[in-house]
Amino acid sequence: MASETLLTNSLTNPPTRAARSEPAFAVLDPLQAVPLRLQVNGTARDVWVEPWTTLLDALRERIGLTGTKKGCNHGACGACTVMVNGRRVLSCLTLALSVRDGAITTIEGLAGPEGTLHPMQRAFAEHDALQCGYCTPGQVVSAVAMLAEVDQRQPSAATDPTRPFRGRGDLNEHEIRERMSGNLCRCAAYQNIMSAVREVAETTTPAQG
Repeated sequence: MASETLLTNSLTNPPTRAARSEPAFAVLDPLQAVPLRLQVNGTARDVWVEPWTTLLDALRERIGLTGTKKGCNHGACGACTVMVNGRRVLSCLTLALSVRDGAITTIEGLAGPEGTLHPMQRAFAEHDALQCGYCTPGQVVSAVAMLAEVDQRQPSAATDPTRPFRGRGDLNEHEIRERMSGNLCRCAAYQNIMSAVREVAETTTPAQG
């Protein structure tokens, strides 16, 4: 009798599942565009992107920041370099959805609020560290992020493993070439790029450069 009562109750009053909180973000249809808010150069930008949209395409085609260049589109040339949370990334290989919680800095975001050039931008101009200029935004952003890595005393493949890396004090030409090797310049302005980076490393403090 008791079992019949339990069966009747289970049919007339089926158990309910515990309420689940919806995830903070989910792609419900992989073929449809979804709303996305990106923090770009200190400003929130709302865009619609497909799940496969790269950060590079979101910046250039959805937001209109065309300073970041599309070069090889395979992560081999560095022309698309931007910073996410202060670290350099290849935006052509980064899905826009994957950086929705990050602070993105592009070449447009390096200058001061009144258009004052960043020390690295000024050094590139003064040392003529470009020719056609197509790779220059990626070179500049990469150099700025590279100096931040140096200031954090992060070693590179060129660092002497027998002693601690001392930051800018150990940033010689060999180190700079290794750390900037992911950014290609088809015009071969490498020596002038080297001069520009060295000048900034030697004449600015970590807070400035």
